[in-house]
Amino acid sequence: MDFTELLFFALIALVVWLWLDSLKAREIGVQTARDACHNEGLQFLDDTVVGNSLRLARDNAGRLRLRRVYNFEYSDTGNDRRSGSVSMLGHDIEFLQLRPHLYVIPNTHETFH
Repeated sequence: MDFTELLFFALIALVVWLWLDSLKAREIGVQTARDACHNEGLQFLDDTVVGNSLRLARDNAGRLRLRRVYNFEYSDTGNDRRSGSVSMLGHDIEFLQLRPHLYVIPNTHETFH
């Protein structure tokens, strides 16, 4: 077996590992989003998350890990769709965003004193 064949098999093994690791991380993301929606009294729509980004990042110990961000949709009334996200570093949840910030835009005819 020459070097190119060995390199090819190593590349295939890396791709398979990345795929299996991503499946496990995705399942953790789905479960986290589902639990958060349930705890807040919201509907977790489509029962899935969608990968938004994948990049390398360092954890608190300085180790290089994969940071994945998954988006999902939920509903508070059953008549609308809102977006949320789950950010993971390795298989650890970094943060979960459910409810957007409320920005109040004043009426242009209203005056403030």
